Amino acid sequence: MKKQWKIILQLAWPLIIANSFWNLQLTIDRIYLGMLSTEALGAAMAVMGVFWVPMALLQQTSGYITTFVAQYFGANEKEKIGEATWQAIFVAIFGGILFLFLQFLTPWFFDLVGHAVNIQRLEIEYFNSVAYTALPTALVAIVSGFYTGLGQTRRVIGINFVGLILNVFLDYVMIFGKFGFPALGIAGAGYATAIATYGAAAYGLFLLFQSEHELKYKIYSSMRVNWTLLKQFLKFGIPSGLQWALEGLAFTVFLILMGRMANGEAALASSSIAVTVMMLSVLPSMGVAQAVMTLVGQNLGEKNPAKAELMTWSGVQVSLMYMSVVAFTFFVFPEFYLSWFTNVENPKLWTEVSAIVPQLLKIVALFTIFDSAYLNISFALKGAGDTRFVSIVALIIPWPLMVLPTYLTKDWDNAVIWAWWFAALYSLTVVSILLLRFRQGRWKSMSVIH
Repeated sequence: MKKQWKIILQLAWPLIIANSFWNLQLTIDRIYLGMLSTEALGAAMAVMGVFWVPMALLQQTSGYITTFVAQYFGANEKEKIGEATWQAIFVAIFGGILFLFLQFLTPWFFDLVGHAVNIQRLEIEYFNSVAYTALPTALVAIVSGFYTGLGQTRRVIGINFVGLILNVFLDYVMIFGKFGFPALGIAGAGYATAIATYGAAAYGLFLLFQSEHELKYKIYSSMRVNWTLLKQFLKFGIPSGLQWALEGLAFTVFLILMGRMANGEAALASSSIAVTVMMLSVLPSMGVAQAVMTLVGQNLGEKNPAKAELMTWSGVQVSLMYMSVVAFTFFVFPEFYLSWFTNVENPKLWTEVSAIVPQLLKIVALFTIFDSAYLNISFALKGAGDTRFVSIVALIIPWPLMVLPTYLTKDWDNAVIWAWWFAALYSLTVVSILLLRFRQGRWKSMSVIH
């Protein structure tokens, strides 16, 4: 078993670092915005929930190139990798341009959400600025997926590092107006992320189009639309993207309901902090799950499902060991995590938030343990091509277990605490369903390549 752990960790550690860079960008955004105002922090979190729904569909559909590359690589059909990669690039370009038209809907949408007028204004500004990140984010996902599918995960670190460094600097100067830049506030955070992501995408494409990739994978000579392959890519990629989009939609409604509770601003800001800490904590599990997806794809390409299954269980074990340790710190040191977001501009609001967050982190501890197993199993199924089932689960399960109970109890005392308990129940249920699916073994005979 230790041998399998070593194989997984060799692939996973660069992905963990790369994911850390990406999520650190979001965390730094929120820390800076928390310094700007607690209201800006809450608005940004609400927007990211809304933004993530279409963004996840585009990013995760584009990033599904990982499975195609892994299976072609395992089947020793490397000359087909370039053509598959181009189909993903065409999807990213089309989707990234289409994404910008959502800006016309933001005034109507955030009025419909019904948050306070001052929060609505911040939400519109942030969404309209961060929308420009859609295209470069999808391109980064493609280049990262290309290298991940090959098992060359160290290349992914540099791409995300470029985005991180640019974002840290640009956040500071564009939010607060430094070095001659105007102080753009919450909109500055969105524009800074967009520019930084374009920088990361440019570096990633520079790596992708090296001459060595033409020799091995036909990366230049395959620059054309292959309608049969594009259809095959969308057949599996869209359900993969839908999984994240549908979960994101449910979680977005979940967060919107926080803003409609009796203590809406405190509930929303507290949940924003809990989500930020949660996203940061699951990064290693995400990296392990991505490694599992690659290994499942490569081993199924080699017609070795037994090894694919072994790697999946090894990934679950590694993730659970890590996540149990981190979850323990949520119980013991909640003030440490809370201190990242301290803001005394609105003392009354911050007092409420600082009382709620430690309670939420205890529930988040359980959520993340379940989620770490869920990530590995769902990525393993997607590495085989079982994307439709995973997306159906994401469509059905969150609403009756998490969203609807939160709506029905939003006027209760301690409604935000109840809501997060419903989220934990959802997490336990969804991982149980996918475990049953995985143990049935249908995925072992699947393939995304002909």
